[in-house]
Amino acid sequence: QVQLVESGGGLVQPGGSLRLSCAASGAIFSFNVMGWYRQAPGNKRELVASMPDSGPTTYAGSVKGRFTISRDNKNTVYLQMNSLKPEDTAVYYCKGTKWGTYDSWGQGTQVTVSS
Repeated sequence: QVQLVESGGGLVQPGGSLRLSCAASGAIFSFNVMGWYRQAPGNKRELVASMPDSGPTTYAGSVKGRFTISRDNKNTVYLQMNSLKPEDTAVYYCKGTKWGTYDSWGQGTQVTVSS
C-alpha cells in the first residue's frame, strides 16, 4: 500500500550537483527513519545517509561534506548531492522504516557522474 517514489536522478558531470527526492504515498502513518542507499553493479547496497524523525543524521564517510539529507515532513526525504564524483555513480534507493512494522523501498533512480 505504501509507495516510495524517487526522482531527480540523471547524468551529471563531475563536480556537478543533483537533488534527489523521495515521496511516500499511501502511508497510514509516518516513517520513523528515512534514508538513501546506493548500489553500483557488482557491489553491495550501501547506506548513503539516513535521517530519523528525531535524532542525528547518519552519513557514509565517503559522502560527508558533499551530500546533505533533509526531510520537509515525516514521509518526504531529499538528498542534495554536491561535488559529485564518478565513484558516486550508482542506483540510489529511498528507504522508509516504520519501527516494528516494515521497511519500504523505492524502485531506485540512476545517478551517473561522468564527463
